[in-house]
Amino acid sequence: MAGKRLIVKVAGVGLLAGLIGGGVSYGVGNAIVTHQQNEATKVPSGSNKSGGTKINKNEDTKSNQSTEAYNAVKGAVVSVINKQTSSSDDNDILSMFGADSDSSSSNSSSLQTASEGSGVIYKKSGNTAYIVTNNHVVSGASALQVIMSNGKKVQAELVGTDATTDLAVLKISSANVTTVAKFGNSNSIKAGQDVLAIGSPMGSEYANTVTKGIISAPKRTISASSSNSGTNTTVIQTDAAINAGNSGGPLVNMAGQVIGINSMKLASDNQGTSVEGMGFSIPSNEVVRVINQLVANGKITRPSLGIEMLDLSNVDGDDQQNVLKLPKSITKGVVVMKTQSGSAADQAGIQKYDVITKINNKKVNDGGDLKTQLYKYKVGDTIKLTLYRQGKQQTVSVKLTQAASADSSSSSDNQ
Repeated sequence: MAGKRLIVKVAGVGLLAGLIGGGVSYGVGNAIVTHQQNEATKVPSGSNKSGGTKINKNEDTKSNQSTEAYNAVKGAVVSVINKQTSSSDDNDILSMFGADSDSSSSNSSSLQTASEGSGVIYKKSGNTAYIVTNNHVVSGASALQVIMSNGKKVQAELVGTDATTDLAVLKISSANVTTVAKFGNSNSIKAGQDVLAIGSPMGSEYANTVTKGIISAPKRTISASSSNSGTNTTVIQTDAAINAGNSGGPLVNMAGQVIGINSMKLASDNQGTSVEGMGFSIPSNEVVRVINQLVANGKITRPSLGIEMLDLSNVDGDDQQNVLKLPKSITKGVVVMKTQSGSAADQAGIQKYDVITKINNKKVNDGGDLKTQLYKYKVGDTIKLTLYRQGKQQTVSVKLTQAASADSSSSSDNQ
């Protein structure tokens, strides 16, 4: 294969074009919105001269399942404030309006609200309470604050984050914690089931807002990427309104249990066509698995093959046959572009231009699939890869090693 190079096609953006996180961001240049008082509505002359219309004082005392579910968890829902150090440009603007931008002032006085999101208190242990939110809500924070359901503002400390699942754990003093949310089983949810989304849409001014919808799809696979991740993520799809600021808030079933953490919504497709009612939540079973590791270790340890890879679909069709020697029936998989010295793949004898099509007999259509399948296993596990080398199918056993803390920069994806 010496001297032969693959012609790589440009891949489309796809679903990612319209996926947005639910955090609300702020800047010095934000417009100031004023709310004008409307004049009192007047009753037209002669419309109620006799005064015969009265308020019915018999209250609706029937149990409302949605209200009960909301009341069960609302005390555990908080607003998460991301504080960041203001830039020199921000300080210059503040000075124009008489604000003190003295660099000798304390660090806390130079911090400004960069964004707001939501979170939910899920654990209370002694003097400490733990909050789960989204990684993108706390990303880049110099300091974090939490506004409790009663409006009290407290300082929060970051326990750990995971960009791959977009989850983060914070801890606060338990002194003001009165309610702790309970997790339900996301594996048992069904399409059409009623759910509530609770959080702070558009920021803490609208804290503890509740919207109602249904589960549109219990398990929806979408592409989600960040600087550290490019996986096909399985999420709960709902039509309950998820707006900017809802990120990190809970998706709640009618038993008042958290079955998901709201993370993003689809605002438009790749052609810019607007869509409504397509929100996504991280399933509670996945949330619990991740946050337990974050509390225990402060990070998530994942296995790695130690390869740089390329989706087979991005390789020119002629090269799939002429360079990779693939049968025409093989159109999905990942191409190994490089193995890292001493890595799991290197030790297993995996070579450049091997095409991986299965992990433990589960199909691998692309790099996202490979990572999704791989992350189901632990460091030290042995898996079987089905691959094609020079057109011949092989099965290779690989003992997984620990992934590097950060991906190196490359035109190919890393795993």
